[in-house]
Amino acid sequence: MHLLSTGCLCAILFAALLRQVSSLDTVIGLYGETLEIPCNKGAIKAEEFRITKWKYDKGAGDTGDLLVKRINQSVTVSAGEEYKSRVSLASNSSLLLSAAKLSDQGKFTCMLAAEDIDEYPVNVVIYKTPLGLEILEKAVELEIGKQTKLGKCIAEDSNPAVNITWLKNNKPLLADGQGINIQDTVQVDPVTGLSTSTSVLMYSAQKEDTDAEFSCSTEHSLGQKFTSSSESFTITYSTENIMLQVIAPEPLVEGDNVTLKCEADGNPAPTSFNFHLKGDTSVTVENDNTYTITNVSRGTSGEYKCSLIDNPTMKASKDITVNYLDINLDPSGSVEKNTGEALAINLKVDASGEYKVSWTKDNVKLDKQPGLTKLTYSDAGFYEYEVTMGALSEKASFELIVHGAPVIKQLLKQRSDDRRHEVLICEAEGFPKPAASWSVNGTSSEESAFVNGKITHKITVVPTANLTVSCTVSNDYGMDSKEINVSSLFEEVRMDKRDQSEDGDQTKLVVGVIVGLLVAALVIGLSYWVYMRKSKQGSWKTGEKESGSSEEEKKLEEKVEENSQKAEV
Repeated sequence: MHLLSTGCLCAILFAALLRQVSSLDTVIGLYGETLEIPCNKGAIKAEEFRITKWKYDKGAGDTGDLLVKRINQSVTVSAGEEYKSRVSLASNSSLLLSAAKLSDQGKFTCMLAAEDIDEYPVNVVIYKTPLGLEILEKAVELEIGKQTKLGKCIAEDSNPAVNITWLKNNKPLLADGQGINIQDTVQVDPVTGLSTSTSVLMYSAQKEDTDAEFSCSTEHSLGQKFTSSSESFTITYSTENIMLQVIAPEPLVEGDNVTLKCEADGNPAPTSFNFHLKGDTSVTVENDNTYTITNVSRGTSGEYKCSLIDNPTMKASKDITVNYLDINLDPSGSVEKNTGEALAINLKVDASGEYKVSWTKDNVKLDKQPGLTKLTYSDAGFYEYEVTMGALSEKASFELIVHGAPVIKQLLKQRSDDRRHEVLICEAEGFPKPAASWSVNGTSSEESAFVNGKITHKITVVPTANLTVSCTVSNDYGMDSKEINVSSLFEEVRMDKRDQSEDGDQTKLVVGVIVGLLVAALVIGLSYWVYMRKSKQGSWKTGEKESGSSEEEKKLEEKVEENSQKAEV
């Protein structure tokens, strides 16, 4: 009884000495790395304690010794096989635990004995980041509107287990129970205790998912982020639209080739089509989407269609128009007519659209179609007819030659610049080209170019006497002649000199008359002035004299007027 009491007392005293001087701290270690578990957070001096001891919690209330260090003695390892080769003591009394495992998670306690015994328990947690992220079991293709397993994202060997997030174009995908379903699972390795997280994405694709990039990511408790490589998937969908394209020159004319190209928006796109031609003719083309019509004609114009082989009701159509322009001009080539006759112009145009007409004569544009009802030599020439329809144009032409007996239009004479010669000019029309002859010989002759049935002949003569000269023109159809009077150049010279002499005499006569009149007027005026002066002096003496003087003055004025009239005659 006494011994029991003594034992109980010792236990009480030991419990009183044994104090936990610190709250439970947590230390995180990395899987496979060496973990340092501090004693009293490392704030101790080993030389102050007689005994330093580390132990661990084995579970179910049991503890196990790891090592002990007495003052001035070496460290003694007392751990079992699990820790024997992995534990050591640091200089600051921290426990060094190498090759950390998940089984190392738990409470480790540092005991220090000096005057009292102090305990410093530490909770150990072992973390491990996943080996990486990888998408496995990837879908070959995704079909629009059909939920398909896109892939499985795996994060292997981590602690704690990680959560996986699916991304599309780097934006999170959230399960909606319809087009997006995500199934997450976690498996723990029975040997290592590490967790493998798996996330399966069930996805119903849309057309805009073409070229979209899918990936998965996670963030570990340590803060480290992981992202898988991106994956793109082929998005398949049924054909919704079909188009028919016509590949042809512009403008399309007879003799060209036309290629029909059928395109559909399905994915994968259809590679075989039915081409529906004119006349209910259908052609099936395998592994190609084109069909070529060669050497088209105006009969090729019409509606063309293409359709899917597996869905004939889905069609596309296009109209093809073959442009054509035919003209027929009557007459054509070289046309010969006689003057006074008519030439009828008949023109036929066969065109696929609206057209424009233009005429030219000798490359000069005409305002309208020529009316050749009564031909003259001026109507002769090269006529060209052009019809245009867009980029198409056709031309036709004829050359009109007007035959007929020559006609002299004018017979003229001109004095040469030196006034020593007479130039005779004969202008004539006719076809074929008329020949000209003169009734006299000239010093020189000249002939103009023969254009549109017109020609001019010139001859230079020096007539020594007055004569009549004739010009005669002729061709196979007849002749014409005209005369002109030509004066002698010498007679004209004498006449000129006589005219000049007569003109000189008349000039002298006129000058003499004018001078005589001026002298007579001067004499009469002077006499009148003297007479008046004397008459006025006499009138100062008697009034009778003054009256007589007045009568004499009147008589004098009458004489002056009479002389003036004689001078004018």
